[in-house]
Amino acid sequence: MAASAGRVQAWVLADNRVPMALYDMEFCMRPTLFAVLFALAFGAPAFAQTTAPAAPSTAAVTNLEAVTVSGVQPGPGLWKVSKGDHVMWVLGTLSPLPDHIEWKTDEVDQAIAGSQEVLGPPSIALKPKTNFFGKMFLLPSLIGARKNPDGQTLQQMVPAPDYARWLVLKKQYLGNDGSVENWRPIFAAVELYDKAIKRYGLTASGGVKDTVRDLAKKHNVKFTTARYTMMVEEPRTAVKTFKSSPMDDRECFGRTLDTVERGLGRITERANAWATGDLETLRGLPMSDQREACISAVTEAGFAKQLGFNDVQQKAQALWMDAAEQALNSNTQTFAMLPMEEVLSPHGLIARLKAKGYQVEAPDGSDAEGVASP
Repeated sequence: MAASAGRVQAWVLADNRVPMALYDMEFCMRPTLFAVLFALAFGAPAFAQTTAPAAPSTAAVTNLEAVTVSGVQPGPGLWKVSKGDHVMWVLGTLSPLPDHIEWKTDEVDQAIAGSQEVLGPPSIALKPKTNFFGKMFLLPSLIGARKNPDGQTLQQMVPAPDYARWLVLKKQYLGNDGSVENWRPIFAAVELYDKAIKRYGLTASGGVKDTVRDLAKKHNVKFTTARYTMMVEEPRTAVKTFKSSPMDDRECFGRTLDTVERGLGRITERANAWATGDLETLRGLPMSDQREACISAVTEAGFAKQLGFNDVQQKAQALWMDAAEQALNSNTQTFAMLPMEEVLSPHGLIARLKAKGYQVEAPDGSDAEGVASP
């Protein structure tokens, strides 16, 4: 699974490297700063499935042992959305996935071959309103964007019990990296999570979307990108606003510590369920982990509201819905991708299509109710 399951196409600076574990949508964006923030916030829509935080502890990690599956695996099967004789086959995507699996794509290949269109997942593009040379001059302003305002340290930004837990987990997964101690909590949390899932044999880069794109090209089927594009009118001002603005990301930090301490076994189980096509297990597991708190940290921040970024997720979802309905009306058969959250959530996009009168059938033949466990 060599290619990225969610790719940020951006100029990546050494000081603004983009961890890929917390999102599952495509971003086509420069500069990298905004790609990081909105990868965190809008990568995979969450639906109040966050696990309740346990009491803080400085004890050793309490994750249960979990082994990722390997070898050839079937994947999760396809959901069927239909109205009359028009059908859309939907593949639910997930991140992270087991690192050492080979996805068996026979069913997907056949579905794409018989389709007139392939519809990508909802995506967001934030583009600075500047020319090439303006982008080049913009890059230096990104240096240090991950750092806390006013030179504060991570220890000063988070509650003492959380910082004590952080030191234990940092030693285990990050070693002696001292630079992260100057980062905002949300960036430090992502770095920790990214390293932890790798230790558990998981990867955010599942190659699923690239494989689907390749199959669409192989069969000469049109690929439609459901992308909401927002122009950043004054990118330099936007960067300065972010760098000087506070962000209440302490809950995101704490929830991420909870996940790394106690949730990696569950995340591995979820990844294995996707790989083996175990729909019953997928339905019974929460999908969002710490993501809900991290979404709120970004969308509720003053700079996001000031710059008009706080509702782009809803706009991207609305754009996808329009594209899906148009495809269902125009094509005899369509193939589409959606984050698994949007397939299983009672408020997700599949549930919205069902509410509009479309028939929805799960891969196991059951009538999909769009319900995941509370």
